[in-house]
Amino acid sequence: MSTTAIQLYTLRNIDESLPSLLDRVGETSFDGVEFAHRFADADTTAVADALDRTNLEAVSAHVGIEALESDLEGTIEAYAEVGCDTLVVPWLDQELFADVDAVTETATRLTNLAEQVADSGRTLHYHNHDHELVAVEGQTALDELVQQSSDALGIEVDTGWVEAGGSDPVAFIETYADRIDLVHITDCDAATATPVEVGTGDVDIEQCLDAARTNDVTAFVYEHDEPNDPLESLEHGATVLDR
Repeated sequence: MSTTAIQLYTLRNIDESLPSLLDRVGETSFDGVEFAHRFADADTTAVADALDRTNLEAVSAHVGIEALESDLEGTIEAYAEVGCDTLVVPWLDQELFADVDAVTETATRLTNLAEQVADSGRTLHYHNHDHELVAVEGQTALDELVQQSSDALGIEVDTGWVEAGGSDPVAFIETYADRIDLVHITDCDAATATPVEVGTGDVDIEQCLDAARTNDVTAFVYEHDEPNDPLESLEHGATVLDR
């Protein structure tokens, strides 16, 4: 059975410490969390203690590529202190997917990092937005990235951003199932490429969940980039993934 988690970026506008946010998540049915930018400023001992008392798992963490490239060993160690061994590059600039040559360079860069991370016993993944869905040589830049990168690099497919980019998230999950351990369960208004609450947009959430479960995805990570009420989104996300 897949683990469920919330990407803590959803709760970024709540003015509380990271351990306090973990306490809030611990009151829901989520199994764990995916860390975001706030982790860098947190006391890892306090975070580890919060995970222990809430019985939450550190499922994964979004980590900027700059941190990985400038201090890979230190970055890996910081997340290891809270039991997190799954790292995700959350974003790369649009220009790095502009054409086949750019994607080739990006794939090489990510592969090199992923293989170094694998040498430490951890895994590295790439999380897409919609700008990777541009067409290059008859397919999307995201397709090209998967095909040109090593199997050491996982893909954290974001269902809402795939839909916003004009592609089918269910088909993507089914096509690249062997590279996908993490799925971001998000939704969007495809016409405006705007994030919306899961279940209110154009993504067929149930089909995405079914496809991911069929292909033994390790974890579902709920996220809402722009919630009107983060605490309501926290509860809603837990309900959606608890089905």
